[in-house]
Amino acid sequence: MKIGQVSILGKAALAPMAGVADRAFRRLCVENGASYVVSEMVSCKGLCFADEKSGELLRLDEQEHPAAVQLFGDDPDKMARAAELAMAYHPDVIDINMGCPAPKIAGNGCGSALMRRPELCREIVAAVCSAVPVPVTAKIRKGYSREEVNAVEVALACESGGAAAVTVHGRTRDQMYGPPVDWDIIRQVKRAVQIPVIGNGDVDSPQAAAAMYEQTGCDLVMVGRGALGAPWLFARIEAYLNQGTLLPDPPFSRRMSLLLRQAEMAVAFKGERVAMREMRKHAAWYVRGLRGAAALRAAAGQLTAWEDLTAFCTQVIAAAEAAGGER
Repeated sequence: MKIGQVSILGKAALAPMAGVADRAFRRLCVENGASYVVSEMVSCKGLCFADEKSGELLRLDEQEHPAAVQLFGDDPDKMARAAELAMAYHPDVIDINMGCPAPKIAGNGCGSALMRRPELCREIVAAVCSAVPVPVTAKIRKGYSREEVNAVEVALACESGGAAAVTVHGRTRDQMYGPPVDWDIIRQVKRAVQIPVIGNGDVDSPQAAAAMYEQTGCDLVMVGRGALGAPWLFARIEAYLNQGTLLPDPPFSRRMSLLLRQAEMAVAFKGERVAMREMRKHAAWYVRGLRGAAALRAAAGQLTAWEDLTAFCTQVIAAAEAAGGER
């Protein structure tokens, strides 16, 4: 598929996930088959005020492309200015967050709260489109609440404003990330607009990716929580959709190699102290499915230094071997 003139060559993209989809994790996912990645969301106000943290969130590696940076805000002019500033980081696409359900975001009129104001959504997209030379996309939800399901209306508004594609998460804001997910709303948006539609929500296996494509007609699937502790999922999706091959999950020895690879990059980007603290949650995700995982997750929560992580990986591999290679 194409987003404007940007070609996306694979079948699955990595979703923007605050506090998770940092440079290290994005790059690891690309190395394992992700065809497109989106940065953690960045405040347009923070960027306009030269916030140092915002700059770090926007930084992209050469190996990540094609990649988007995601901005959030509710003021068209500030969003346009932030998009101009974001171009210094050489994104292929500017993505606008219209779906974040977090109270501190939606409660301030941003993220999913924009779903209540389709005309403002159009104005924001139009302002950003006029400010940057790259394609502009929007990530929306099914609606703000179960009583306010208007993804089709908002998608049409974004398209009218010049959006090159729209991503649809099949849940309302009040659902957060709880079940059930509604893929049919993705199908409805796909039928209503002329631009590409990216489907998002509960793609956690190759079979789920195939089912989303079949049920919605979407142009690309976006993987979020399904990739946590499982960056190899993208390669499994590619193999299944392209060759019909259902690859197994890798053994824990391979998983620990990937965890160390991610941590190595995180240390290079952020320093050991910060990186190890942030790797705690990732390490816990990597041991899902292993007997005795509760104790291992507790050990993951104590990581403070590189030596702690290598010892953790040794412990995980030993536990897997003791369980007979159990997944």
